Amino acid sequence: MTDVVTAPDGVPRCPWGMESEKMADYRVYHDSEWGLPVHGDDALFERMCLEAFQSGLSWITILRRREGFRAAFADFRIAAVARFTDEDAARLLADPGIIRNRAKIAAAINNAQVAATLAPGELDSLIWSYAPDRAGRPVPRRITDVQPTTPESTALAKDLKKRGFRFVGPTTAYAMMQACGLVNDHLADCHARAAADAAATEAEAEAAAR
Repeated sequence: MTDVVTAPDGVPRCPWGMESEKMADYRVYHDSEWGLPVHGDDALFERMCLEAFQSGLSWITILRRREGFRAAFADFRIAAVARFTDEDAARLLADPGIIRNRAKIAAAINNAQVAATLAPGELDSLIWSYAPDRAGRPVPRRITDVQPTTPESTALAKDLKKRGFRFVGPTTAYAMMQACGLVNDHLADCHARAAADAAATEAEAEAAAR
């Protein structure tokens, strides 16, 4: 048995990518982004921030404000956000294009400042060092097979917190790992699973060649 749902277009997907009126937004994200490898300090910083803002909310709330977040947070360029001032924080709290949560805004600015102290590529290397061995992971068939945390996400969250990052608990860390392709949690028989595996293999080959 599998929880994969076949859409009217005949394509089998994870069920969360097919949610009623939310279907179009989720489907595009599910098909073209979630689970594909993400590299680059700024790109990973963006995912870290968005997953933190999502905490306690539905992901669709973040997806529909993503461009607003990018505009408000200087396209999530670490160097730029690290220079944000109290005036910028006040601006963000008044911005209807994002989630106006004081603690999460402060965490995003703090995390940029911490990330800015790392060497170029170090945030990428740090996060990806916690990617589990793909060959040893069972393929999930049911939604219940996918747990909200793993030993790797717990260890990553602990490491990030030790370095001064905020709003990066084990659940948020694992959501980032899923979104950025450190793990492939597309269900068995989901059409996107093979593409995510192929992209991960290609990324590994490129990294080995460097």
